[in-house]
Amino acid sequence: MNTRTNTTGVADFDFFIGNWKVKHRRLKERLANCQDWLEFDGNTNVSKILGGVGNVDDNLLDMPGGAYRAATLRSFDAEKGIWSIWWLDGRYPTQLDVPMQGRFENGEGQFYADDTFAGQAIRVRFLWSVPAPDQPRWEQAFSVDGGTHWETNWVMDFHRIE
Repeated sequence: MNTRTNTTGVADFDFFIGNWKVKHRRLKERLANCQDWLEFDGNTNVSKILGGVGNVDDNLLDMPGGAYRAATLRSFDAEKGIWSIWWLDGRYPTQLDVPMQGRFENGEGQFYADDTFAGQAIRVRFLWSVPAPDQPRWEQAFSVDGGTHWETNWVMDFHRIE
């Protein structure tokens, strides 16, 4: 049994624990050279789990055409020093997205996974940053060329609420 652990990084998402108002910007069509964005609001509630080495958030996305709920599960692998992130869309309750994996360096979290979109192989990237206190930002981008070029297709700006 390997008893080595790397706790550096276990607190990376502590900034995100709490309750948030969310401003969403999402491309109307992804990987279609679309420049039109949907803008909508939402709420997110984030709690620690697994004794502090994980967290879960409950999301309400108030999209035009109908609101829905989703959840994110994050866990920290102390042996590897990486986070894994899973997304569960409440409209498809039996399907978890492939896990994103990565870490924070110099205040920015970068997480990657290989997946498919509309039948096409893609690389997915999540970027986490905190450009201002209590105002974190999440961005999602897709790449069809293995990460040489990226299309940012969703941005969430969070504002803490008490």
